[in-house]
Amino acid sequence: MNSNESSADRAIRVFAGIAAIFVALLGLGLLNGEPAGIVVAAVGVVSLVTGFVGFCPAYAILGVRTCPLRGKGNQPSA
Repeated sequence: MNSNESSADRAIRVFAGIAAIFVALLGLGLLNGEPAGIVVAAVGVVSLVTGFVGFCPAYAILGVRTCPLRGKGNQPSA
């Protein structure tokens, strides 16, 4: 599994994930089981995981890469 996220993309995802989890906890009633809080927390967790791992399955499906290509002739490295 090759990385398909740039460093900036990863940092933004981690920050957004943390922010989404805090919003879900503090403003949307996650602890009370509110559906909006659950959805926002889930989006935050997915954002955190993809930010830490450096791979986004949706990017792979859509053929998107935000990280620079490596290797000779701008071919992705194996």
